[in-house]
Amino acid sequence: MTEDAVERDAVDRIVAQWHRELPDLELESMALYGRIHRISQKLGARLHELRARQGLGPNEFDVLASIRRSGEPFTLSPKEIGATLMLSSGGLTGRLDKLEAAGFVERLPDPADRRGLKVRMTAQGREVIEEAVRTGIDLQLETLAVLTDEERAQLGALLRKLHLGFEDQPFE
Repeated sequence: MTEDAVERDAVDRIVAQWHRELPDLELESMALYGRIHRISQKLGARLHELRARQGLGPNEFDVLASIRRSGEPFTLSPKEIGATLMLSSGGLTGRLDKLEAAGFVERLPDPADRRGLKVRMTAQGREVIEEAVRTGIDLQLETLAVLTDEERAQLGALLRKLHLGFEDQPFE
């Protein structure tokens, strides 16, 4: 396919404007990150809508997902949840309050530490998070349907390589 036959997107138009204004800039990186950002924003918004219909905000989804993927007995300490999500105990408390009020988790005394707590997912919480994960995967597959299996594998490998370059860098 020739360059002229390639369909143009919003990022192409932005890059073309910058190229016109600052022709000495290397703009390939802007195009790549611009597309990653826009895809992430659009998919994130659609996932947020789906989860909201299931009674979950994005923060509550993350907490339930971390408990669910921990396996039976679907119980973690607040410290374990916070470490998984990179949250302070204060940031986690509000999320746990919402999930407990909705009946998705319960706080229990930690049998190994009289001062500690455990957070256990309820059957209702398990049902909600499993449905949220399934509908999210369906949406992701729908989005990726424009790519062939080979293209998806190639994109996955390249994004993994890029992500590994960032993985150990702290957020500031």
